[in-house]
This record gives sequence, structure tokens and C-alpha cells, in this order.
Amino acid sequence: MPTTSAELLGRRGAVAGDSSLRGRAACRALSDATDEWLASVLRDATDDHTDGLALVAAGGYGRAELAPGSDLDVWLLHDGRPDVGEVAQRVWYPIWDAGLKLGHAVHVPREALALAAKDLDTATAALSARHIAGDPAVSEGFAARAQAQWQKRDAAWLADLDRRVVARHQAAGEVAFLLEPDIKEGRGGLRDVHALAWAGFARPVLAAGDEDALIAAEDVLLDVRVALHRFTRKPTDELLLEQQSDVARALGLADPDALMARVSAAARTVAWVSDEAWTRVRGTLDGPIRRMFRRDKPLADGVVLRDGAVCVESDVDISGDPLLVLRVGVQAAREGATIDRSSLDRLAERAPRLGTPWPTGAKDALVTLLACGSPAIPVLEALDQRGLVERVLPEWSTVRSKPQRNALHRFTVDRHLCEAAANAAGLASTVSRPDLLLVGTWLHDIGKGEPGDHTAAGMALVEQIATRMGFPPDDVDTLVFLVREHLLLPDTATRRDLSDETVAEGVARAVGTLERLELLAALTEADALATGPSAWGAWKAELLGELVERVAAVLRGDDPAQAVQRQGFPDAGVRALMEAGRAVVRADPPLIVVVGPDRPGTFSRVAGTLALKGLTVLGAEAASDNGMAASRFRVEASDHDVDWEQVMADLRSALDGHLAIEARMAERRVGYRRMMRRQLLAGEPTVRLDNSASGIATVVEVRAPDRLGVLYRITRAMADIDLDIRTAKVATLGDEVVDSFYVVTSAGTKVLDRSHQREVERAILHQLSL
Repeated sequence: MPTTSAELLGRRGAVAGDSSLRGRAACRALSDATDEWLASVLRDATDDHTDGLALVAAGGYGRAELAPGSDLDVWLLHDGRPDVGEVAQRVWYPIWDAGLKLGHAVHVPREALALAAKDLDTATAALSARHIAGDPAVSEGFAARAQAQWQKRDAAWLADLDRRVVARHQAAGEVAFLLEPDIKEGRGGLRDVHALAWAGFARPVLAAGDEDALIAAEDVLLDVRVALHRFTRKPTDELLLEQQSDVARALGLADPDALMARVSAAARTVAWVSDEAWTRVRGTLDGPIRRMFRRDKPLADGVVLRDGAVCVESDVDISGDPLLVLRVGVQAAREGATIDRSSLDRLAERAPRLGTPWPTGAKDALVTLLACGSPAIPVLEALDQRGLVERVLPEWSTVRSKPQRNALHRFTVDRHLCEAAANAAGLASTVSRPDLLLVGTWLHDIGKGEPGDHTAAGMALVEQIATRMGFPPDDVDTLVFLVREHLLLPDTATRRDLSDETVAEGVARAVGTLERLELLAALTEADALATGPSAWGAWKAELLGELVERVAAVLRGDDPAQAVQRQGFPDAGVRALMEAGRAVVRADPPLIVVVGPDRPGTFSRVAGTLALKGLTVLGAEAASDNGMAASRFRVEASDHDVDWEQVMADLRSALDGHLAIEARMAERRVGYRRMMRRQLLAGEPTVRLDNSASGIATVVEVRAPDRLGVLYRITRAMADIDLDIRTAKVATLGDEVVDSFYVVTSAGTKVLDRSHQREVERAILHQLSL
């Protein structure tokens, strides 16, 4: 058995790296090994004369929850021993020399308690204070006194803790839904479990069954945290993309999706229990007088609002009312209230499935719930925590907590569907059939829980679901259409030249009617808003609006060119510059216009310069005549102020051949690689040529991981093989770019020759490999 401090430190390191120990067991074993080591350190520091000194573990170490990278919170309590300062230094330095991060303090017990009486962090750390080594008489009863002191100021501490929880959630985001969650500080993370434990020292805050649910969820998060610390050898709690495969492997899971599904499910449980508990805590902080005057508010047959929660009366026959789950959900969403926990548990025990077909009124109740918008989301989450959404829709189980491993999406599939439906509720007034919009939006990605193509799977599922709900055949066809074509409008708007009449005509053929067009447009906006900031913005809204107007004109039998009052390119002013042979670079943010001699590489030089200036190209148009060329670029500066004069100066230098774009790009790319973790989610680059999408040009569509200068690379390749770019549509979808170019050969024709097409593909893929 190891006996010296050095040997005990080595044992601690062995325990930290022991992959046979996982999660809570690993934390406990590491805490025990640390106790033994620090006890030896204290003996060495005092020559085994520890009278009047006690080494105490606090915080997470006090709870015996040490992960391999955790800080050590250690206090040296004393009874006034004069050499305590010297002893403290002899204790702290071996910890620092071991490379461990130390939170330390030296106090007599009454000083520590005085500090804990006014500082929240000290107060919560003291709640789990635990004797490690030394004189037990010094630390005896310290934790109990800290807990008693906490209880005396319970209302003040709970209010402070509540505010701290809310602020932390806003800063760290949601563990259940983020692509790279902070499993400790995020909403639904380990810190929420700790906060509930601290609140529990003041007064009971958990409902029946919550403690077991929290323990199970915490076990999952501790498993992940320990594996993450071991793999990274760092005290990190942010589960990054490139780490997820290794952490999944360490935990014996099939793949990163299985890992993130477990993390999501655990975090959702923690977040839900936490939200419910803090809602109850806030109710207790209202004071006895306000609580005294609360009265039941009848909401519907057998359903009342009581103490801020929607309750099912005890005499209601739950098993005999298949609509009760939806009716309770509707009332909770309308009131912005939670569902009473005992009522929720009784619903989980007794509520029947809706069956096939749905009973009369069920479809209308679901539509009414979805129409409540954002307030319906926490209600659906509460129902889902007890498996009640699956009583309504059995297919929900396949998408529950299912991760979407791309940077475009910020939510799991099920939460995305609920968020999209809430957005659709805000757009219901724009369509003639709000019921179809709400249900279609809620179900548009339901196929993502099935193997294979999610759109095809979703169409088959929605046909069955909609029929079961009681929609007539024509409405079922419309709902299936919404699933089939839910990406038609955004893909077309961002990848095709909308001034080409064949584009609007093709979409009109796919859509068929004005009613379906308005439904599809509203679903597209609701879906994009729920997806994330990369999927929706002013520019994409403008493109979508233009496309919808043009398609609507075709469906009405009007001229689509007359439906949109948009000035074409080149306009009269630019054409005059071209006719005069004048070279001009002009910025009118967000537009940049470049006019100059028609020569290969102009587009790529502009794209490269803009990339070096931190500007994103959203779209571009080009024209040439009589040896002159003109281009117009729409750009976006995402996170910094732009010196437009310098941008113009650099563009002029680049067009004159005086800017070393390639060299500058290489210098920038060294630092840029550090920001490109999300390329893990993008596949290999692909190039596709389409001669049927336009009557005058070949459409080249390129999909590739986003990186510095990707547009420069693509357009440089096109210049190298003498392709003229007439129009470009540039879209960044999270970790991936999807760029479309309308190109012609130097002779002004489409790229028709098969060998030429292969060379175009080869040139672009080569540039993207550099």
C-alpha cells in the first residue's frame, strides 16, 4: 500500500485515469484517493502535529464529485493556532506543484460562517463541507451550522439563487439542444442539480419522484463529464464536436448520435424538474397573505387553475376521457401555467391513447394547442416528460431527443418541430387554412426518426397520421405535399436566378395552387426561424418573398417579371460606365459594384479580397459587353465594423494585380483552422452541373465545408477553365456552403460537352482541396 505523499499522489493519478471507473463511481474513488493524499500532505506539513487544524473539502469536492479535471476546494480551519499561515503554505504548494487548480481559504470556523452569511458562493460551498484530515474537533458540526445558518435566511438565499440560475441559463444556453453543450453550466446541466440540492437545504423543493429522476439524469451527465476530462486531459465541460466520437466510444455507445441523445434526454429531465421546482419556490416566496387570497379558477369540465397550476379534479374519470390530455394542455398554454404535478402523474397512469381514428374533437384540440404558440412549448415538454405526447402521436417516440448533427440546426428534432409550430402560430393569419399550417409544420420533419430519406419517410407517416386524425383526403394530400416540398422554396430562392422565368414556372408546377403556395411560404419561414440564425435573415426573407411573388403571378396567369419591382443588373448607370470604358469600384453597403475590362479572374479576385476583409458574399450578378464587364456583390459583415474605404482600396489593388491574395489567404488560414471544428459535420465537396435549370446557362452547384476563401477557390477554378459567371447565389448553411453559379463558356454557350463538364468538376474539386 502507498504510504508517502508522492506515492499517494501517484495512486490518485492512477484512479483518475482508470477507464474501468465511470461517472459517479469514478468521482467517489477520486475523491477518496485525494482525501488520502491530502491527509498525508497535512501530516508532512505539520510533522503529524495537527492539533487545532482541520483540512476540509468544500463544494464539489465536499460532495465527493471530483472529476479528473475538477478544481480542489479546500479550506484550512483552525482554532487560532499561531503557525497556521506557514502550515497553509506547506499544504497549498504540493497541490500547486501537482498541477491542480486549487480554491483555498484559511479561517477560524466563525469567520468562515460569517463569510457564508453574506456571500452566496461561500454559503453554497459550506453546505457540503466535509472533514478530510486533522483535528476533527475543529471542524465538528461546521457543515450543520452552515446549513442552519442557510435555513435562517432561506427566502433571501432562494431568491438570490433563483436569479443566479436564470442568468446562468441565459449565458450558457441549453444542454439538451446545443450542438456543443456545456454539460455543467448550461440549462439542464450539473449545476442545475447542485442548485436544487442547495435549495433543498432551505426547504423541500422536489415533488414525488423527482429525486430518483435527477439521480438517473445526473449519472448520465457525470459519465460524460468524467470521460470528457479523461479524453481531453483538461478541466473542460464543453462537449465539442471533435470530442463526441471519443467520448461515445469511452462510454461504450454506438456513435456520437447515441451519446448526444442520452445527454439531451438527461438534460431535458434536469431542466424540466428544475423549472417546475423553481416555479414552486417562487410561489412560496410570494408570502402568506398573497397565497391566502388565491382562489380556484374553473377552466373547463374537471379542470381548474389552482395555486398557479392547471389541475385535474380528483373525481374526473381520466381513463374514460381520451381528449383530457389535450384539453389540459390547451388550458395550461392559454393560462401560461404549469400542469400540476399530481395531475400530470395521474394522466400518465390512466390517460388512454387516442386510437384510430381519433375521437371527435381531438384534431381540433390539437390545433388549438398548437395555435397557442410559444406557451405551448413548455406544455408539450411537460406532457412529453410523462410520455403523454406519445399517447397522442405514437410516432413521436422516434424523434424524441434525436440530435441533428449539423451547425445549421440548434434544436433536437422534436424540439425543432415544436418551435417551428410555435412560429407557425404567429403566421396563421397569413393563410386561409391555419389548421393545415399548424399540423403540417409540427409534422414536417417527423420522418427524421426513420432510416433512409427523411422526406420520403415523413410523407408516408403523415399520410397515415393525417388520416388517423380525421382530415379529409384532399387535406391529407396537402399535408403530404407540405412534407414533400418543405425545402422547395428556400432551396430555390437561395440557389437559382429568380429573374429566370423558368424558375418560377417550375415551382408553380410543383405547388399547383395559390392556397398551397401560401401554406408552403408560411411553413418555410416558421421552419427557418426555428432552425437557427444561419437559416433566416433579411436577405433570405427578401429572396423568398420575391420567389413567392413570382410564383403567385404564374399561378394567377400574370407575368412574373411584372410581379416584382426590382431593378435589373446592369442598371442604366452601370451600363453607361461600361459603354464609356470606365473602371469603377463602388460601395453602397450591402452592395459592391465593380466595373472594368472583361478578363478572366475578376470575380475570384473580388471574392478573395472580400474574404480577406471578413465579408461574406450572399449573392452576385455579372454582365459583359464590348470588352467590359460589370459585377454586383451583395455582402454581409457579421460581427465587426467595416472600413469601406479600405475595402475599396484593396479591391482596386486586387483588380490591378497588386494584392497577393493567395499568400494572404494562406497566412489567414493558419489561424482560421482553429475555428473550423464544425467541418466535421460537412461531407466531402461535391460539384453538380445542370443544363435543364436555365435556358441560357449551365448551373453549377457546389457543396463544400465552409472555410476562409471557399468562394475565391471555386471562382478561381472557373476562371482557369474560361467560364464566365453570369449570376451567383451563395448560401452558408451552418458548417456548409451551397453555392450556385450560372455560367457560360467563352463562346457564350452552355457547358454541354461531357468531357468539358468533367474538367469543370475536376478543377473546382482541386481548388477546394488546397
